[in-house]
Amino acid sequence: MKKIFLAFLLLAGFGFTNTISAQAYKTGLGVRLSSSGAMVNNSISIKHFISEKTAIEGLFSFGDPLALGALFEIHNPIAGTGGVNWYYGGGGYLAFIKTYNPNKGKNETNTNFGAQGIIGLDYKFANLPLNLSLDWKPELNLVSDINFEPSAIGFSARFTFGK
Repeated sequence: MKKIFLAFLLLAGFGFTNTISAQAYKTGLGVRLSSSGAMVNNSISIKHFISEKTAIEGLFSFGDPLALGALFEIHNPIAGTGGVNWYYGGGGYLAFIKTYNPNKGKNETNTNFGAQGIIGLDYKFANLPLNLSLDWKPELNLVSDINFEPSAIGFSARFTFGK
């Protein structure tokens, strides 16, 4: 928890040292590291702004589980921070989990589908093609096992391009 708090302070500190306009990039590609066993956990992240305040984010988590996630996000600047935005949104995911069936004596793949929400902070460095974000992304698994994962905290670092 102390590391997460320090990361929030770091993001806020960057906002006071650099000034930028509302949204300083069009697309970002990088990694999202997650703190929990969410279906869409450590993943490749691509975020693309479809307008000044709205973005879509795709997540690809490989390993076990293999998962694809999509989020629709609304970004809002934090007044006086010089480039830090807060955002919120939601979307869904599709995941495939490997399990062992002892009755059949073989491995099987279970398909899971669910909803996810997101709220976080987003910062784009003024003079570097780098974007950092810190977020909370709870998930509600709906198929095949109903389950809620509330503790999915994530940190993303993305290479940015376009304006």
